[in-house]
Amino acid sequence: MSENKKKVLHRMKIARGHLDKVIEMVENGKYCLDIIQQSQAVESALEKVDQLILENHLKTCVRQSIESGKGIDDKVAEVIEVFRRK
Repeated sequence: MSENKKKVLHRMKIARGHLDKVIEMVENGKYCLDIIQQSQAVESALEKVDQLILENHLKTCVRQSIESGKGIDDKVAEVIEVFRRK
């Protein structure tokens, strides 16, 4: 397993742990702002996952397109499209 994949999975498991905590807090009727704070931790963990995946994409797929001289505009358009969906 690649180092990047290990990092991504680690971050995803952190996000899952935070999400499990949010669910538990809602089920137990915890204070609303505490729930929001924990939910924001989920969002932050997922943003870090996205950053790792994007970094890997740029270093692999996009780099290969540049080196081969084909499809760079398509690769850039793909990345832009992903961020437009946000």
